[in-house]
Amino acid sequence: MRSLPEADPGLPDLRSPIRFLWWNARRQAAPLLTGIGFATLWWLVQALMPAVLGKGIEAVTAKDTSALLRWSAILLGLGLVQAFTGIMRHRMAVYCWLAAAYRTVQLTTRHAARLGATLPKRLSTGEVVSVGNSDIAHIGGSMDILLRGAGAVVAIVTVTVILISTSLPLGLLVLFGVPLMAAAVGPLLRPLHRRQHRHRELTGELSTRAADIVAGLRVLRGIGGEQVFSERYREESQRVRRAGVGVATVESVLEGAQVVLPGLLIALVTGVGASFAVAGEIPTGQLVAFYLYAVFLIGPMRTLTEAADRITKGHVAAGRVIRILSIDPEMTGGTGESDGGVLRDSFSGVTVQPGVLTALAASTPGDAVAVADRLGRYTDGDVTFGPAELRTLPLAEVRSRILVVDNGARLFNGRLRDELDVRGGATDDQISEALDAACATDIVEALPDGLDSVVSEAGREFSGGQQQRLRLARALLADPEVLVLVEPTSAVDAHSEARIAERLAKARAGRTTLICTTSPLVLDRADHVIHVQGGRVRAEGTHRELLDGSPEYAATVTRGED
Repeated sequence: MRSLPEADPGLPDLRSPIRFLWWNARRQAAPLLTGIGFATLWWLVQALMPAVLGKGIEAVTAKDTSALLRWSAILLGLGLVQAFTGIMRHRMAVYCWLAAAYRTVQLTTRHAARLGATLPKRLSTGEVVSVGNSDIAHIGGSMDILLRGAGAVVAIVTVTVILISTSLPLGLLVLFGVPLMAAAVGPLLRPLHRRQHRHRELTGELSTRAADIVAGLRVLRGIGGEQVFSERYREESQRVRRAGVGVATVESVLEGAQVVLPGLLIALVTGVGASFAVAGEIPTGQLVAFYLYAVFLIGPMRTLTEAADRITKGHVAAGRVIRILSIDPEMTGGTGESDGGVLRDSFSGVTVQPGVLTALAASTPGDAVAVADRLGRYTDGDVTFGPAELRTLPLAEVRSRILVVDNGARLFNGRLRDELDVRGGATDDQISEALDAACATDIVEALPDGLDSVVSEAGREFSGGQQQRLRLARALLADPEVLVLVEPTSAVDAHSEARIAERLAKARAGRTTLICTTSPLVLDRADHVIHVQGGRVRAEGTHRELLDGSPEYAATVTRGED
């Protein structure tokens, strides 16, 4: 088993879903045990009511008014206790449900944040989304059913003891009948588990497909691919539907067994009890009590069947959570220190001087991305930051001091002000300066509430160029020690690009900045330009020097045009 999040170092070695569910139960042991106590008392009170009713009927038969009043008062007291314990049982069940579900959310969210760029490489979007959509509900449900399930076991044992003490044949009938019913339900659990697992996988894949379609809808419309992807989504959704029907088939049989099997036991117990009453072996009051006991047993036995179903679903869901928690981050940090300085990638030879606006023009876009990933410690590499190796620094420190911004970055749902000022410490003037540097002031002015306008998920109300400018403003507001920008102006028009190039140089004056781009407008504003070809540095200088002295560089930035 791989390590779990450092945010919760007290976690045990959760190598299986059962261990995860057990760990979750232990973390809320006090409320869980309290709820089990209320549930047990709730069931026990109901189990005692048939006996009290039987005694009351015997008092009516004997015309004993005082006994009738006494048993009626006892029945009223039991009813009040049942009402109180029922309320408290439900309250504790909801608490345990929410605690287990949201503890799982917190755990997976912390681990997802720790994984960072590793998570989307290892798991699909739909797989992660499904944890929050359905898995946490099943894990919470497995904690909820423990309360009633434990109480149901105690209630069945209590009724069995009462019946044995009253009538040995009836007690033995219940004693052996309940295990036989549980054994009859057992064969349904394995196919249910298998079909639920398959349905869960298909649901995750469908969620991924939906997320991809929504994210690329603008592109699909541009190339006329909507119908193709609509057909693919329809096919996958039908597979999910068929898998869901398969799960429902087994669940329907299980639900039917919850009614039929207890019903058979009730009929058997009632029939045997009636024969005893006809033979004069038991009084009428006891016959009524036996019938009520048989009817009462439906509840506990159905609860046990429901517990088997919910725990099976919780087991499947816990397996999905364990799959996320078992992923280790690709990059880890050390405990070293660095005062900053020159940032250098030994593999490519790219050297970023402190306080200088450096541009990197790569003949192949992938080479620029690879350099940026190594400099930001998103992939492993021999990179030094001042006198220290980057891999020896704590990863959180690297993230706070070196910011890599590419076009895969997203805007999140919320107020635009909060999306831009992620650290929450910028003034209105600082936000305005960042927006001006990114040529994004017009975007904010066009919004009905300005910076207080609510941005939809991924900023879909903005065009590609507008999103790119807002992301650039957000990066400038973060004001990192080292800022690495990957193609920050690829989606804007030439006039905006020229203004951004000029203002970006002023905004980052005196601070370390690397811009990966092949735009001549941006390259001409850089203090130093590095040309990378085949993953290695081939030439360095100013933009104009390289245009005159390096034909390969000129071909890269002019795209083969004179």
